[in-house]
Amino acid sequence: MTTTAPTLSLATRFRWPVAVGAGGAAAFIALRLRDPHVGGSWGFCPFQQMTGLPCPGCGGLRAVNDLTHGNVVAAVSSNALVVALVAVLIVAWLAWMVRTALRTDAGPMIQLGHRTGIAVIALIAMFGVVRNLPFGAWLAP
Repeated sequence: MTTTAPTLSLATRFRWPVAVGAGGAAAFIALRLRDPHVGGSWGFCPFQQMTGLPCPGCGGLRAVNDLTHGNVVAAVSSNALVVALVAVLIVAWLAWMVRTALRTDAGPMIQLGHRTGIAVIALIAMFGVVRNLPFGAWLAP
């Protein structure tokens, strides 16, 4: 006797992808409406306040704001890592939507294995270090 998984309704299948997309869109709209280029408009980075050095995320809000205005060069100048991350997340979300449309069990948006997770953390840490060294000053916001 074989059992089949129950077929989920379209609304149930798309609940999480749409919720994540709406959350991302809300963040983009908030960054479009409240300019992070104005000092303190979104608060201050605690790491930078304590050390005087930019953390890996410093300039990320400005980068996303620049992306909402279509200014990719300024966005990369603010934080190249965040620009790459936004691109990866958009592609992953679109792939998630396609997988959800084609199957009833699409799984999570992104699945990182143990090694991949460690590699991503190492990349972020290296970016944070390199942007604070003389030869990587061009990566600083």
